[in-house]
Amino acid sequence: MRRFIAILTLGAVLASGGLARAQNVADVRAQLTALNGQIQQLRDELVRQGAAGGLPTDPASVLVRLDQLEAELRRLTGRVDVLVNDIDRIVTEASNRAGELDFRVTELEGGDVSLIGTPEPLGGGVTELRPRARPGAAPLGPTAPEAQPIANERSAFEAAVAAADGGDDVRAAELFTSFLATYPGGPLSAEAQFRRGESQSALADWQSAARSYLDAFSGAPDGPYAPRALFRLGVSLGELGQVTQACQTLDEVDARYPGSEVAGDVAERKRMLNCL
Repeated sequence: MRRFIAILTLGAVLASGGLARAQNVADVRAQLTALNGQIQQLRDELVRQGAAGGLPTDPASVLVRLDQLEAELRRLTGRVDVLVNDIDRIVTEASNRAGELDFRVTELEGGDVSLIGTPEPLGGGVTELRPRARPGAAPLGPTAPEAQPIANERSAFEAAVAAADGGDDVRAAELFTSFLATYPGGPLSAEAQFRRGESQSALADWQSAARSYLDAFSGAPDGPYAPRALFRLGVSLGELGQVTQACQTLDEVDARYPGSEVAGDVAERKRMLNCL
C-alpha cells in the first residue's frame, strides 16, 4: 500500500510541475523510467499477494487508479518525445547558422573555406528520438529506413502467433515475452500480452497469466482486448484461490463493459465461483 501511495505521489509531482523543475530532458526520462518500474512492481504485488499482502481489497478501484496513472505516464512520455524533437530542431537550426557565420568570417579573413568542414551540433546535440507513429498517421520522415523495423515487428509477432496456433504454448509464451521486450509500447502490445496470457493459461501458469492479462488490460483499457483481458484476469485469480478478488474483478467487467462479448462467460464464471 505504501508503494502504491508513493507511485501516485510521484505521478502527481510529474503532472503538476515536475517537468518544469527537471534540469533537462534526460532527468525527466529518468523519472519516467523509475515510475514505470514502480508500476510494474505494483502489478506484480497485486497478482502475487492480493488483499492478504496488505494491498487495497478492492481490485476494481486499484485497477482504475493504476489505469489513470499509466495514462498520465504515457502522456508525459509523449510530451518528452515532442520536447526532444523540438530541441533537436532548434539545435540543428542554430548549428547551421553558426556554420554559415564561420564560413563568412573565414571568407572575409581570406582563409580556405574548404577546410571548415561540417559544424558540430551546439551543446553536443541530442540523442535522436522520434515518437512511434500511430496506426494511420502520416510518416514522420523517409519511409524506407523505417519500413524494415515495422516489418520485423510484424514478423516477430506472427511467429509467436504461429507457435500458439500450432499448440506449442511454451514456445509461444517465450516468443511473446521476447516480442514485448523488443517492441514495448507498440500497436500490437495489448494483443501480444493477451495472447501470452492465453498461452500461460494453457500451461496452468496462472500467476504469470494473471500478470499478462493485467498488463493487457491496463495498457489499453479501451482497446478491443480489454474486456477479455479483464475477464481472464478474474478467471486467473479464481484459479489462484483468490475467489473474493476474482468475483470483484468479474463485477468490474460488467461495470466497465456492459453487454460485452464476454458477458455470458462472466455470468457463468460467477456461478462457478459462487460469487454473491
